[in-house]
Amino acid sequence: MISDLILMNGYGLYVWSAFAFTLLGFLSLYVIISLQLKKEQKRFEENFSALTDEKYNVAINQEIYKEILKYSGSKI
Repeated sequence: MISDLILMNGYGLYVWSAFAFTLLGFLSLYVIISLQLKKEQKRFEENFSALTDEKYNVAINQEIYKEILKYSGSKI
């Protein structure tokens, strides 16, 4: 029964290798995007913390900065 599922009438090698390739592709994309996101969040936080007090007060009142800071984990 299990061997029928694995072999799939002779097409098992193709099906399981395609499945593994797809899974590996999705996993690698997830890892790459996660690393890039963390890098961009760190860069944003460095630039945001380097603002002068006046620019900082203007920035925290803008909606786009509030959204970015909400998801980056920074405290406003």
